[in-house]
Amino acid sequence: MLRAEVLMKAAVIHERLAQEYGFTGNYQRVKLYVQTARPRIAEELGITPKELAGMHRRFEVIPGAQAQVDWGDEGKILAHMGIAKVYSFHMTLSYSRDPFCCFTTSQDLQTFFDCHRRAFAHFGGAPMTIVYDRTKTVVRRHVAPGEAVPLHPEAVGFAGHYDFDIDVLAAYRPQGKGRVERQVLIVRDHVLSGRSFSSVEEMDAAFIAWVPVRRAQIHKTHREVIAERAARDHAALKPLPPTPYLVAERQLRHVGKDCLVAFDGNLYSVPARRVRARQLVEIRATKSQVMLHATLADAHGGTLLASHPRAIGRGARVVDESHWDGLPTGQGRRTTTGDIPVQPRPEQPRGEEVGPLQALLNRAAATRIEVGRRPLSVYDELTGTRPFTTHRATKESS
Repeated sequence: MLRAEVLMKAAVIHERLAQEYGFTGNYQRVKLYVQTARPRIAEELGITPKELAGMHRRFEVIPGAQAQVDWGDEGKILAHMGIAKVYSFHMTLSYSRDPFCCFTTSQDLQTFFDCHRRAFAHFGGAPMTIVYDRTKTVVRRHVAPGEAVPLHPEAVGFAGHYDFDIDVLAAYRPQGKGRVERQVLIVRDHVLSGRSFSSVEEMDAAFIAWVPVRRAQIHKTHREVIAERAARDHAALKPLPPTPYLVAERQLRHVGKDCLVAFDGNLYSVPARRVRARQLVEIRATKSQVMLHATLADAHGGTLLASHPRAIGRGARVVDESHWDGLPTGQGRRTTTGDIPVQPRPEQPRGEEVGPLQALLNRAAATRIEVGRRPLSVYDELTGTRPFTTHRATKESS
């Protein structure tokens, strides 16, 4: 196929392999093969890399096969309402050019995939493939040309839940999603131009009101009424699963000694009986909820430690008091002024008062031993000496 058309897209090759040859392999395998085979085949055909880079091919797809996604920057259209910036999310079905658009004030992960859910509901299903540029909500990091693009884990999970393949454009190849890029300009001209709005909801309503007008037009490329071609496109889309995919921002954080975990400028509690200080936990945050999970499952296979409503602003403490059960509070302890209490002294009989040293000896067992008394002259006689004195010697009495 590449020898017949060197610029044929991997998505088209995958479709034809499946239709004509019963190929059941994954689209990513075909895409990786085409990335390596295209330069080699181009060289065999005498096409230089510079010529190959400057060429592009207009392609067509079968109904339900592909959609393209892009963002538009609508600037300060709501600045008078205190909203700094507004963005437009666009998804276009490649076969019919049927459009979807909604307006947001953020391009974060949750908003991005919430817009996808709204687009799927608008079309009535999900396409087989969605084409993206290298946005950070789809691509985990940029890599050198020819290397496999690492996808964001939430993008992989979302695509798996709705059963579509992710097609990431090569760098500096905007022609690969020219249909949705053209839609960004069309919506800006036909929906926003010359109008004033007070909210993104009003902007969404203006787009929905314009959709029948757009669908009634004959497209300049496929020369059919967009609505008629869109009917075939919608019928070929994959049905939506019964439950939506919950997209969450995921981060790792340490538990504090007070069983609180910091996230986005706020603190959230976890149960003391299930964690320890400095333990690593995973935070999964949506627009309205913050869920804290252990990195390892417990005996029952669960990882959820706590779930809290997401705080608005910064500096808040979101605490479930039961999480602190069993922890010391540091309150209710005995106190003292530091003065030593005076113990009452036992009364002594009059005339027999003793000092502290004698009192101590009296309490000792040795004080119960009878001690003999003798005059000092006894020791003088034993040693053969006389006591030194300045007085005349007198007869001692015992």
